Amino acid sequence: MSRVKLVQQSDLSEENREFYDMVPTLLGRVPNFYKTLSNSPYLAMAFLPINSAAQREWVGTDLSGKLKELIVIKTSHTNACKYCYAHNTALGAAAGIGEDHIKALSLNDFSDSNLFSEDEVLAIKWAEAVTNNTAADNDDLFNQLKKKFTEKQIVEMTILCAMFNMINRINDSLDVDLEEQGEVNLIKKSLRLKSEAYGNYLEWFAKFWKRNIS
Repeated sequence: MSRVKLVQQSDLSEENREFYDMVPTLLGRVPNFYKTLSNSPYLAMAFLPINSAAQREWVGTDLSGKLKELIVIKTSHTNACKYCYAHNTALGAAAGIGEDHIKALSLNDFSDSNLFSEDEVLAIKWAEAVTNNTAADNDDLFNQLKKKFTEKQIVEMTILCAMFNMINRINDSLDVDLEEQGEVNLIKKSLRLKSEAYGNYLEWFAKFWKRNIS
C-alpha cells in the first residue's frame, strides 16, 4: 500500500487541477506515480516534460521506442521495481517487445540473435552497467557502444537509464500502488510523443508558472 497519499485531481488546489487534464495527453493516463509526485505538485509539473521527452519516441531523439523500452525494462528489472516493470512491459508490447524478449531480459540471456540485434544487446548491457554503477570502469563496453551509436545516442540512453533508476527508487521507497491491468495498459497509446501535445503542455506550464509562481 502506498506510503503517501495518491493525490486525486479533486485534492489539488483549484489552480493546480488543470495539470491532471494535461498529463494524459503525454502519458495516456494519470499514473499513480504522478499522483504520488503531486504531493509536491510543482515538481511533478516540472518533471513531466523531462520524463516524456526522454522516454518516448519523437523527432528530437535518435532512439526508437523499442530500444528505449528495452533499456527501461532492463533497468527496472535489475532494480526489481515491480511498478515500473509492469508499466513498461505494457509500453514495450506497443513497441514490439514480446514475451520472449521479456523472458530473455529477466534471465539475462541476450544471446539469441533472432530476438535481439547487436545494437539492442549493447544498449541492454549498458543499461545494466549504468544501473549497477559499473559503467564508469567498463571501457570495453563503452568502446563497443561508440562503434554502434553516436555520442548523442549514448547520452540519451544514459539519461533514460539514470532517470529510471530515480523513478524506480521513488516507486519502491514510497511503495506506490500498481494500478489494475486495464489502467496500466492505457500507457500503450503514449509510445510516441505527440509534438503538438508536448508543445501545448510547455505553453500551458509557462503560463501557469508566470501566473502562480513568478
